[in-house]
Amino acid sequence: MAGGGGEQGENPVAINVVPMVDVIFCLCVFFMCSFKFKQLEGKFDSWLPKGKGTGGPSDSMIIEEIRVALYWDPSTQRTIRKMRHNTIIDDNQLESLITEAYADFKRMSKPDTPVIVDAEAAVPWDEVVKILNISKRQQITKFEFALGAAPGAQIPAVRPKPDEPK
Repeated sequence: MAGGGGEQGENPVAINVVPMVDVIFCLCVFFMCSFKFKQLEGKFDSWLPKGKGTGGPSDSMIIEEIRVALYWDPSTQRTIRKMRHNTIIDDNQLESLITEAYADFKRMSKPDTPVIVDAEAAVPWDEVVKILNISKRQQITKFEFALGAAPGAQIPAVRPKPDEPK
């Protein structure tokens, strides 16, 4: 009869599934061990500087850094790049300014001078990476990232000097 109970005589072949589970487990282990993980592209080591930026600048201090500032202009939806007092228009101008500054520091026997990227939180990452790529082409190996104010924080226009009352 169709759809009847399960008698032993109706199923003449008994399948043992334990060896099949063992084979599947071995195949899973084999494929997990032979899997190659993709390396991260563009990985570089960087650290935030310790002991810098805690006090105000002194008047007699000579600037020993190559600092590129990045600002986001929401009205034009563009990044504004500045180095020293120059507003940078294109990548070639930025590359020449970084090259000149690094050559000056090498002449002063300071080849470990870092390139400091000072970017607002709204600046796209590809702008930061462009600066790192330009610096790498000049064989600059030391990079630092300036830690600005938190997004939405009020930044005072003028900081009081340490000897002035607040």
